[in-house]
Amino acid sequence: MLTGRNGRSRSDSASLRFAQKRTPDRRLFPDTWDIVGGHVEAGETVLEALAREVEEETGWRLTHVRRFLGTTTWTGDDGGGLRHEADHLIEVDGDLDDPTLEWSKHSAYDWFNPDNLSRLNENRRPGEFLIHGLIARAIEDRPDKS
Repeated sequence: MLTGRNGRSRSDSASLRFAQKRTPDRRLFPDTWDIVGGHVEAGETVLEALAREVEEETGWRLTHVRRFLGTTTWTGDDGGGLRHEADHLIEVDGDLDDPTLEWSKHSAYDWFNPDNLSRLNENRRPGEFLIHGLIARAIEDRPDKS
């Protein structure tokens, strides 16, 4: 889960959270909104994998892990078996208005706040609220909140 801190733009980024939309041809969760992430490679820690995935999927650099949001265990419909997802609220450095998406895997990106959270449920099956719930929780964790 991303929030920008040192980006060259997006002065409103403290109250926004980033998501990218998976392409319609993806086997797992096609044409749905998702957060940056991936698999931990051999020899990597979870945070090293997180930093690598952020750079690979957006071109941004991880600067700070603000908070661990928890671990979710789930099974997809792609035959990949049981997955354990560790989610973190992080800050990044880079041009927040121009992420370097992996366009073969992601068709769009956006920044979410309470006003547009419902879009995160586009093309999701009933009961699939993981991404919506994570981003909603992360929006509550704002450094500008007193």
